[in-house]
Amino acid sequence: MTAGPPDYYAILNVPPDAGRPDIARAYRGLMRAHHPDVGPAASGHGGPDDELLRIMDAYAVLRDPSRRAAYDRRRALSAGQSPAPAWPVAVRKVPGNGGVAGDIIRVTPVRWESGPWA
Repeated sequence: MTAGPPDYYAILNVPPDAGRPDIARAYRGLMRAHHPDVGPAASGHGGPDDELLRIMDAYAVLRDPSRRAAYDRRRALSAGQSPAPAWPVAVRKVPGNGGVAGDIIRVTPVRWESGPWA
């Protein structure tokens, strides 16, 4: 049995609907409190370095909107909840041609543009 992803919201002591400024504020406060040069040596889960790594990992995931969305989906799946709907894919329906029943979904290729890096 595998455990779900760590609870980054609990690590940073913020609610799941916290905004980016709240997450940054919580991160700075925890880093100040747990930093070995500033705060007292922590005892508990491991060493103070382990706690700092957990805090930094939680902040790295929650500050980035795409990583946070992926984390929230994994967290919902591990909790047994239904996942959030995936991003909708934009398609264009065109009328069917003679022998084809119904509409046809046509997806066009991606156009790449060259630039100064090419």
